[in-house]
Amino acid sequence: MTIENLWSTRPGRRAGILVMLGLLTGSAYAAYARSAEGSSSDESARCEALASYVGWGVQVETAQLVTESRAPAEDGSGRADPSRPILPEHCLVQGVINERTGVGGREFGIGFDLRMPLDWNGRFAFHGGAGMDGRLMPALGDIANTVDPSALERGFAVISTDGGHRGPFTDSSFGLDQQARIDYAYNALEKTALLGKELVADFYGTEPSYSYMLGCSNGGRQGLVASQRMPLLFDGIVSGDASLGFSRLAIGEMWNVHVLSRIAPRDEQGRPIYSQAFSDSDLELVETGVLNRCDALDGLEDGLVHDWRGCDFDPQVLTCTAGKTDSCLTGDQVTALRLLHEGPRTSDGEVIYGNFNYDTGIASGAWRGMRLGTSQTGDPNSADATLGRGQFSLYQLTPPDPEFDPTGPVDWDEMVERVRHTGAMGDGDSPFIGTFADHGKMIVYNGLSDQGMSSAEFVRWYEEAIEVNGEGLRDSVRLFLVPGMTHCLGGDATDQFDMLDAIQAWVEEGREPDRIVATSRSMPGISRPLCPHPQVARYVGGDPDSADSFECRE
Repeated sequence: MTIENLWSTRPGRRAGILVMLGLLTGSAYAAYARSAEGSSSDESARCEALASYVGWGVQVETAQLVTESRAPAEDGSGRADPSRPILPEHCLVQGVINERTGVGGREFGIGFDLRMPLDWNGRFAFHGGAGMDGRLMPALGDIANTVDPSALERGFAVISTDGGHRGPFTDSSFGLDQQARIDYAYNALEKTALLGKELVADFYGTEPSYSYMLGCSNGGRQGLVASQRMPLLFDGIVSGDASLGFSRLAIGEMWNVHVLSRIAPRDEQGRPIYSQAFSDSDLELVETGVLNRCDALDGLEDGLVHDWRGCDFDPQVLTCTAGKTDSCLTGDQVTALRLLHEGPRTSDGEVIYGNFNYDTGIASGAWRGMRLGTSQTGDPNSADATLGRGQFSLYQLTPPDPEFDPTGPVDWDEMVERVRHTGAMGDGDSPFIGTFADHGKMIVYNGLSDQGMSSAEFVRWYEEAIEVNGEGLRDSVRLFLVPGMTHCLGGDATDQFDMLDAIQAWVEEGREPDRIVATSRSMPGISRPLCPHPQVARYVGGDPDSADSFECRE
């Protein structure tokens, strides 16, 4: 690059080039970048200048200063939402990376939403996705509304992505396109994060001092994928209720549909009515049985099963001895319940996905919504039969099979083979994370009543990662399991906790998360410690509502 070309570049990039050339170092970088902009007080002009960004195959569509105002709706529509928090004044940059026409003439591209507050704290965060992505959520960094205030409100620059396609987050039809599969699996995450860091450096005149990844569900999967595929991208990662082993989880969803179709009553066309396989009173009966058997194992009967691995509840005790009543389950229901919790296996008995522990969330609307739905006809509305079936047949299977029917005979060994290729791209279950652990920190958590994600899968992954990387991995990666919590939040649980505070303190101050105090939406006034696996919270005496009355121990 000639000197003339160097000075024709944007000031932020020019400063970066000078650093690489050794002409500008240290604190002089930030001072130079501010002066080079020529208008450090004109944030609006600096923001609008990002509209001319070129590179990375990027088309910037919006670059404007947004005054202090309510956060837009989470659905990506941009509409005002009076229930959302007030956001600080910030520079909003939106655009698309690598626009193209794909399968069936469909338009694809990696959409991004970047928000840079004027009162910046020097940090960068990636706001993880949800479901099958497809919507461009406002980049706040609030992790399923459990981080409050959001990262943006705290002064972080935050970016999000639509995962490389647009459409409802339940729509998996993008999976017919090869590149779209790759973008959703990992490419959109990496491209967006790297672009975001460059735009942050251009706008502020200096690179972020720390970078974080924050997500739950698919966002949790993205966090694990980042630690395994791009280990130098983030300093700290929070991965909640991740779709760990996504391809095998998808087989698990089809297993659930398969099992329930055997016992559900049929409509006039012979289609199973999944919602009627178990009544609400049936599920409440199971919850009561679990609490009677396992609630006191941690030293206190409080409606929370902390010692989940010590819980040996067997639904067989609920079997009717005569006719079906509200106080018992039929033999078919007990068998189905066992199969649902055990999860699918190969013909030689190897676990494909599972098992699921018995917990209080089974009586929640979340479990019904995932497994059974509410439809009183043969047109199902459960998440397994709709979202699960779509993403399995269109995204996970290679080649895609839109006509796949999980209610008929299924060769589960064949299914494992047919998801192998997509699993190799997007599963977040590699235990080999030594490079990340050498410099970064990661908090992984899952609800013990998560209706979709098996806590036993997380434990298997974590213990294998320790075996592969050594006991020292606990100094960089910790797993927390939340009693009663359904997917990302909800349930009779202490589901209110601030993992952003915890990961920042670990990364920036070296304060290890030996326990994280959580409170509850559903049980106001109580607090409990979340404990790093394999420890659980045990009552040692004192105020039963207070986390101070519990110790983390095995």
